[in-house]
Amino acid sequence: MNTKEFIKWVLAVLCGLFVWGIVKAIFFIMMFGSLAASATSGSGSSTVLPKEGVLEMDMSKLIITEQSSETMPSLSLNSLSSLGGSMTQSIGIYDAVRAIHKAAEDPAVKLILLKTDNVATSVSNLSEIRRTLTDFRKSGKAIVAYGESYTSGSYYLASVADKIYTISHHGGNTFMLGLSGRMIFLKDLLDKLGVNYQLIRHGKYKSAGEMYVKNAPSPENMEQNQVMVDSMWETISKETAEARGISVDSLNYFIENLSISFPEDMVKHNLADEVLTVEGYKDKIAVLAGKDKYKDVKFFSLKDYADAKVKPNLSAKKKIAVIYANGNIVEEDDPNNISGDRFASIISKVRADSTVKAVVLRVNSPGGTVLAASKIKEEIDLTRAVKPVIASYGDYAASGGYWISNSCDHIFSDATTLTGSIGCFSAIPEFGKTVKDIAHVNITPVKTHKHSDMLSLMRPFDAEETAWMQEYVDDIYTRFVNIVAEGRDMTYEAVDEIAQGRVWTGADALKLRLVDELGTLEDAITYAASMGGNPDVSSWNVVGYPKPLTMMEQIMMQLGGKNNTEEAVTNILKGTPLESVAKNLLDWQKTWTKGNGQLVFARLPFEFEIK
Repeated sequence: MNTKEFIKWVLAVLCGLFVWGIVKAIFFIMMFGSLAASATSGSGSSTVLPKEGVLEMDMSKLIITEQSSETMPSLSLNSLSSLGGSMTQSIGIYDAVRAIHKAAEDPAVKLILLKTDNVATSVSNLSEIRRTLTDFRKSGKAIVAYGESYTSGSYYLASVADKIYTISHHGGNTFMLGLSGRMIFLKDLLDKLGVNYQLIRHGKYKSAGEMYVKNAPSPENMEQNQVMVDSMWETISKETAEARGISVDSLNYFIENLSISFPEDMVKHNLADEVLTVEGYKDKIAVLAGKDKYKDVKFFSLKDYADAKVKPNLSAKKKIAVIYANGNIVEEDDPNNISGDRFASIISKVRADSTVKAVVLRVNSPGGTVLAASKIKEEIDLTRAVKPVIASYGDYAASGGYWISNSCDHIFSDATTLTGSIGCFSAIPEFGKTVKDIAHVNITPVKTHKHSDMLSLMRPFDAEETAWMQEYVDDIYTRFVNIVAEGRDMTYEAVDEIAQGRVWTGADALKLRLVDELGTLEDAITYAASMGGNPDVSSWNVVGYPKPLTMMEQIMMQLGGKNNTEEAVTNILKGTPLESVAKNLLDWQKTWTKGNGQLVFARLPFEFEIK
């Protein structure tokens, strides 16, 4: 990239951000009017359900999140269409689980209709919902699943159903291809731009930061990724195959040989029960709902049902506090991440609340800064001294996420959770060559001491500085291993052997004693209730922390400008191979800038999604 190209690129980005700001302003006016009208029309009323009907879980419109909050469309170009139609709904995993349990006992719910196309829920939450739906079937009520184009993720959820139907549309191919992840390596690009990353780490598997200094994975990094994806697939394929009465070997054979392409292939291999036309599908639903015609069937969403049926037990004098540690662990006060001081304060207040008899720490974090994690862990340990603290792991409880939670009284993990990653690193960029060769700017330092400009980002570390940083990183690694050894009642040597920055799935972590039990958030809350003195969860007031943002707070925060660059870039690149690269870079940039000058991180280098 020459100087002219670089200047054009900068101007293009600035123009794009300016236009995006105008779009957002227009969108805000439109959305604010829509929300105000909705609030006015719905003022003083609560969700009203039909006397009886079908509980519909349309996963293209339903997102299962960590914690329930007010539903709002995201401020993106795609959201403009939602103003004229139905809005995507979100519901916290615990509320979703409780709603399904309620539906099993409710005579007004005739069956569950599970639409799995375009599922956008995380792996661990899919697993928990699937387990709850398995319990629902014990009520004798049916679950019917249908999809127009199944993927490995959507079919994993659909396989829990009594009957699976696929629709005979042209183009409704099946894309069950197994699991995959992507590792991104930027060394060649950074070399071209003159950017030098100085990676200092402890742990041969600690691959966070490797993307900046390599153009391919190290053998250790490749090994741990392959073991992880194989372990995740082992869990998913076993549950899927058992539900359909086929062997795991058969399922793997079908996928390996691309034998599942068309709706008829699914029926042939016992992965679906029938291929239906749209009218045929409607007739099936009408019969199952006890109606003569499909038009007489009443439907209601899981979110609406939860709003109407799932209520906190406000009359209970005793509370179980569920603290949702969701996102990156950062120093800056960021409501969308795990801010060190803010979460330490929340835990301190929970500890001081005499009505809270037990705590569940729900961790869904790839980690972050060591300083913020240390603040949170200190408060967790102080709380454990006066009341039980139970950990529940979501998709991630790795590195800093494991740091804050490993000493909890009992740890529940999903089999597909990514955890461990006991290690740390420092990755400090140096832009001196970029500034000089591309921007043609000359920098001359003025300093009082030899190393005063060490962190100026304008020159590389010398040998003395590199050794100093390595000593710092090694010391934090030793502290991390000691923390885990104490928290898990293991020797330093035993922890060090399975540490080295290596990431494990929950299934493997159980064998290694890094977690105590495979289970869900609901299991953790039930366990906490028992530890608190009464195993009957219904007699407790289960309270979530921190308090979720209101819809207006979410809108104002997004319009505050913090996410403009990220959203503009990702929208421009949406659907292209560069989208994941941009997201990865922006995520690391946020972790770095919100570290408030912290140089050492305990963070997972990657995130998996199932499609």
